Formats: sequence, structure tokens, C-alpha cells
Amino acid sequence: MNGPGPLGTFLQARRARLRPEDVGLHDFGPRRRVAGLRREELAQLAGVSVSYYARLEQGQSRGASAEVLDAIARALLLDHHEREHLDRLADATRHAPRSRRPRPEKLTDETRDLLRAVNGVPAIVLGRRTDVLAWNTLGHALLAGHLDFHGPDDPARRPNMSRMLFLDPHCRELYVHWEPKARAVVGNLRIAVGRHPDDPLLSELIGELTVKSPEFVALWADHRVTPCDAASYELHHPVVGTLTVTQQTLSIARSPDQALIVCTTPAGSSSEEALALLRQVSGRRAPSITLRRQGGSATPSAGVARRC
Repeated sequence: MNGPGPLGTFLQARRARLRPEDVGLHDFGPRRRVAGLRREELAQLAGVSVSYYARLEQGQSRGASAEVLDAIARALLLDHHEREHLDRLADATRHAPRSRRPRPEKLTDETRDLLRAVNGVPAIVLGRRTDVLAWNTLGHALLAGHLDFHGPDDPARRPNMSRMLFLDPHCRELYVHWEPKARAVVGNLRIAVGRHPDDPLLSELIGELTVKSPEFVALWADHRVTPCDAASYELHHPVVGTLTVTQQTLSIARSPDQALIVCTTPAGSSSEEALALLRQVSGRRAPSITLRRQGGSATPSAGVARRC
């Protein structure tokens, strides 16, 4: 195995965040040359040998038991989400990677029906790599009106929300406070990598962002894995101005790797009024959006109007 791998890198990052006083240790020794706890200190807290823990961090051990992982998690003061991430990474090291390239993600009929049911609010469906699998008219108008509405129809052209957030200036300018949104996206990507460590397309996305965005590099190195289930963001929209929306992530029972993201506003608020105005504007544009040219004549695009 070349390098520490995802498990070793995660352990190193979590260890670097802890100080001796965080875990009840007194640091009376020489000046510390490492950030956070030393390996021997962490091993002592977890009740394992230094050599065994070192092998885990170096990616040379594949057989950590549940008891050992429990002890290490307690020593690192991991929260619930971080502990689940640790288990996923440890499990991935026990299996040989698959080289098969995954098939493009698709929407089920049930997901399309769900999308149609929430057509009155901005909504998008994201795949496991944060690819936009579909969006409704209002979701497109709120979050990516400058992009081709039909982009999600073609797997080769699908917009990717992570790529947009870090590399698309229009998307960056949309969020008044960009960093919290970026941190949430990176945290969710961390969880995706833990669940799908052998996904080459996900690895390619991480690699592209690492090369092109120094801000992504800094956030990725932090190894936060807290999921973002619901959060409020202030947006500066080019058409309706400033509004605040709550983005909520809803799981899809038949497609556990996909998520429905809906954007809501407080009742009676100016943000609700702004969203209503955007609904009117996007509604007037809808005929040209939901029709697709085929053979020189305009025909309805099946399923487009109900995609988010």
C-alpha cells in the first residue's frame, strides 16, 4: 500500500487537532515538534501498542477490531459522525478496491414523482458525488440560472454542485457568506469518500478541486465529516436581490445515495416575497425552458418539468 491511505490520513488529522490538555495530559517534556498529540500519547490513551497504532496510521494494518476502533475513537474524542466515518474507512481497508467504472446515476420514477410534488419550492436532486441529477424550474432559477437547464439530462454535461461552489464565480457570488456553505459541502464530500472509497469519479472530482482551488485544499485537510442536513444561507440573487433560504436535505428511500435538496423561506418574510417574485419570473420563462428542439420543431421534454 502506498501512503497512509484514507484511514491513516484521517487518524493523523484528528490526532493533530488534540492538545495534551484536551485529554488530561500534562506536557512537561521538551518542546513539541508535532501538532497535537504524539503517536505514543494517543496509543497510551487508547490502550494499544505504539507500533500497532503507528501501523494503522501508516496504512500497514487492515485488521483493526471493533474494540480497538472504539478505544481509538474515545482517545480522539470523536463525535458520532466522526466515529461512523472511522468505521467506514476501517471497513474499506479490509476489501480490495474495485476497478470497474460506475454507471451514470439515474432517477427512479418515484423520485421524479417526489420532485413533481414539491414543484412549488426550489428543489434539486443530487447524486452521491454532488452531481445535479435534476432540478425543477425554480431550483434552477434560484441556484444556477446562468447554466443550461437541460444540463442534468446528459451525464457527460451534468453540473456538479461542489465544482460550482469552488470554481464557478456566479455560484460563489450567490452566497453572501460563502465559507460556511463551502465547509458544509466539503464535510459531505468527506462522508461520500468514506462510503465509496473506490469510486474513481469521486476521486477525480476531489483531485480536480485539489488542483484548482486552494480553499478546497485547506478545508479538505481539516477532515471534518459533519453532515449538513439543514442550514440557512443568505443569498444575493442577481434577479430578486437578497433573500435567506433554508436548504434541507431529504433522503430518498429507493435511492439512498441520492438526496433531494429543497429551499424554504419563513412565512410572511421578505425572503418569501422574493421567492414568489422569482417564481413568477421563472414561470414566464418556463415554456422556453421545458420545450426541447427536435428535428426543427419544439416538443415537450419528457420529465424535464418535474426534475429538480
